[in-house]
Amino acid sequence: MPQKNSTTLSIVIPVFNEVNFLEELFDQIKKFFNNEYTEIIFVDDGSEDGTSNLLAELKKKNNYKFSFKIIRLDKNSGKGKAIQIGIKNSNGVYVLLQDADLELDCKDAKEMFEMISTKKDIKCIFGSRYLSGKLKKNNYLFNNLVAKINSLIFNVFFSQSLSDVHCGLKIFHRSVIEKIQLSINDFGIEIDLASQIVRNNFFIYEYGVSYFFRSKAQGKKITWIDGLKSFYYLFKVRFLDNSASTNLSIAYSSVYMAFVGSYFGMGLGNILFIIIFFILGSILGIHFKILSSTIIFLFIFFGSLFGKGNGTTLAVIIFFLLGLFAARKSKRLFSKSKLSNYF
Repeated sequence: MPQKNSTTLSIVIPVFNEVNFLEELFDQIKKFFNNEYTEIIFVDDGSEDGTSNLLAELKKKNNYKFSFKIIRLDKNSGKGKAIQIGIKNSNGVYVLLQDADLELDCKDAKEMFEMISTKKDIKCIFGSRYLSGKLKKNNYLFNNLVAKINSLIFNVFFSQSLSDVHCGLKIFHRSVIEKIQLSINDFGIEIDLASQIVRNNFFIYEYGVSYFFRSKAQGKKITWIDGLKSFYYLFKVRFLDNSASTNLSIAYSSVYMAFVGSYFGMGLGNILFIIIFFILGSILGIHFKILSSTIIFLFIFFGSLFGKGNGTTLAVIIFFLLGLFAARKSKRLFSKSKLSNYF
């Protein structure tokens, strides 16, 4: 934790070839954060367009009250890496992530800081481009579609209700920073951040922000390839970055849910149902460990003993829902006991 007299707010800004936007961004920062309790950390991610020189010139002006830090990376390593390095070099009680391209407004960042710093129960706020009636300019259909699909998948995987996982404007209390270990170096950092925050049982609040879309001609870096990679990162953070017990639960529940799927359809339809239920089982395995998952399986098996044909299918569905209810109750009952790792 920071010392008593340390900075209240650290603003981490990853920068890669943003020479056309830095002066206006600097003016916005001075307008909303010009005080001695704030540090601004620019992480220059191997820029080659004069960004480095301009940052040095802005720092020399000395017409500001905040602490001004510049971290220069020799080669472009990705937004995620720049954010990781910026966070490691921050001292603030709160850490705010701000993009350098002016798509997001510093005024919204100021409002988010005021909110989190005055409400002690809030430890994390994500900006959302899809909430509120604030001014927006966005005509890039593919990026918009992928962002919404990714948020939906994230919500299913992590039992959340977020509208915009990918928004670059976020703020955290130091207690959140101390719990997470970021590892993704490119634009997948947004998924990495959100997943680790949820895994560590912090609640993510959302705040509607303005959004001013920047085109490729204006220097936008994210591409359709990053959009496709984001689906892999969602799979990675949910199904690979788990404890051994969670992975075992995923395998276990996938198998018995495939068994449930075998009661639906015929021929190719039956195979499709088995695959679908196998996937559903993998998601169940994330939320229920071995013992609670076994409760669901036993209910399903018991239901399969009733009726014939469609009657058996209906019984399996009913007992599956009853099993879910019983598993949730058991999970809550043992949540604070020594058996919690098994439920």
